[in-house]
Amino acid sequence: MEDASRRFLLYGVLPLWFAPAVADWAAHRRSRIEDTSGLRESLVHALMMAEAGGPVVLGPTAEINPLVLTAMTGAAVVHGATALWDVALATGEREITPIEQHIHSFLEVLPLTAVAFTACLHWDQVCSLLRGGDSRRSWRLHPKARPLPAGYLAGFAAAVTVFIALPYGEELWRCARAQSRRGTNRP
Repeated sequence: MEDASRRFLLYGVLPLWFAPAVADWAAHRRSRIEDTSGLRESLVHALMMAEAGGPVVLGPTAEINPLVLTAMTGAAVVHGATALWDVALATGEREITPIEQHIHSFLEVLPLTAVAFTACLHWDQVCSLLRGGDSRRSWRLHPKARPLPAGYLAGFAAAVTVFIALPYGEELWRCARAQSRRGTNRP
């Protein structure tokens, strides 16, 4: 059961992030974000990627302990709050279709799903966290004792680059260019 859960987390939940991310970027492009809510909303998207990116790096590379679980949970909660802010910024500035709203649902729940699977796989560390951490070691970052295969990590990093960093980088560039053409300096 543990192996099946780990495989589902690594090869199911984490890659599931890519399809809604690309679909969300396409919805922003369709709504011409650069001419509507613009650079400010695109910067919030970059913030949300950074919030999700921390746990996405920690989970596969660091030993799961109370520190990592706290960081992952905190990042998921902050990401959810930032997602609310994002929609509040965009509402009234550009059309947010029901399909885009549904895409956002996936993007909001996937970080929580990843944290939940990680917690289930490391229940001993959840119990340690609830006790306040069993030692100072509980509150330090440590590389995984059994690292994930380098091929998986490289493939995942490449997929993040292709399906997340490049599309949203293009969006940020488009929004900055449009703002510059308009001659405004505020995001």
